[in-house]
Amino acid sequence: MSITLTDQDKLTLRTAAYGAVTLMSAADAAGKPHKAATEGSIALGSATGPVGHVLATYPKDMKLDGKSVAAIADQVLPALTAAMSLLKQQDPAEAGNFRSTVLVAVEAAARTHQGPPSPTVADMSRKITEALDAA
Repeated sequence: MSITLTDQDKLTLRTAAYGAVTLMSAADAAGKPHKAATEGSIALGSATGPVGHVLATYPKDMKLDGKSVAAIADQVLPALTAAMSLLKQQDPAEAGNFRSTVLVAVEAAARTHQGPPSPTVADMSRKITEALDAA
């Protein structure tokens, strides 16, 4: 199945994926947020397929400049749901690829510490997963 994405669709995918990493980094503010951001971004850069091609370019036009984690989540969580919805309409397999890619990035961002993630990081991971599954 062929997938056709507009520039706005691509921005939505990038905002959703890189925004999820941003949220994970913000949730780890007391720990190692820069390492979380780096690990998550590396995971996104390792994506394959059409999603990988879209995520290969960091969204320079993405505006995740909220004054709080809540403000960033207000942008990112709906973008995750929208990205899944538009991909499911065009190619369900690619929607699965996107979901998997984002969850790998979330897991990579969460694994910057020894031991289990903090409750805050675990909760943010749950919220991201719920947004992906809401479509």
